Amino acid sequence: MGEEVGLRRVTGLVKWFDPAKGYGFIRDDAGGTDILLHANVLRNFGRSSVADQSRVSALVQETARGLQAAEVLSIDPPVTDGQPPIADIDIEVIEHLDALPLRPARVKWFDKSKGFGFANIFGHPEDVFVHIEVIRHSGFADLSIGEAISVRIVEGPRGLMAAQIAPWDAALREAGKDECVEDAGEPKSEMTGLAQSFLVHVAE
Repeated sequence: MGEEVGLRRVTGLVKWFDPAKGYGFIRDDAGGTDILLHANVLRNFGRSSVADQSRVSALVQETARGLQAAEVLSIDPPVTDGQPPIADIDIEVIEHLDALPLRPARVKWFDKSKGFGFANIFGHPEDVFVHIEVIRHSGFADLSIGEAISVRIVEGPRGLMAAQIAPWDAALREAGKDECVEDAGEPKSEMTGLAQSFLVHVAE
């Protein structure tokens, strides 16, 4: 798609994005006018929202209404200080997030005004607590009821909780489609040591 006439690749920070309005703007690193990011383009990337100050790489085109993103290529969460988004998540978990497996899940409900919600891991009945600061640290602005996502989960003082949110297909890319479908929700047997100690022990 990058070879098509009229499209060029840009990288910039999300100035703001409003899921309710269905659009937002990207500030181009190279300068110039802001780039319109429509919700439909974001959904084609597998996301319903994106947090302010997330770094986005996209193919853009000039339209009668100005520059618009035609395709999102990548999204990186906002830069943080490396500290946990909430006190219930230990700093060691944040330092070793990549050691935790991504689990396919679906949003049960999420209320942005309340600042939290719950998701269900594929194959398990337990609710997973999702805090708004965790989704912001993960590069999301909001979650929709029924939205398919991937989560890294830990056992918190109040039960299962999300330590990180990712697009729904991230679990497939990480584990491989066949392995993810056949073994969804089960900790990888080869994971040991520090990573294993952080895995949630979900009741069978």
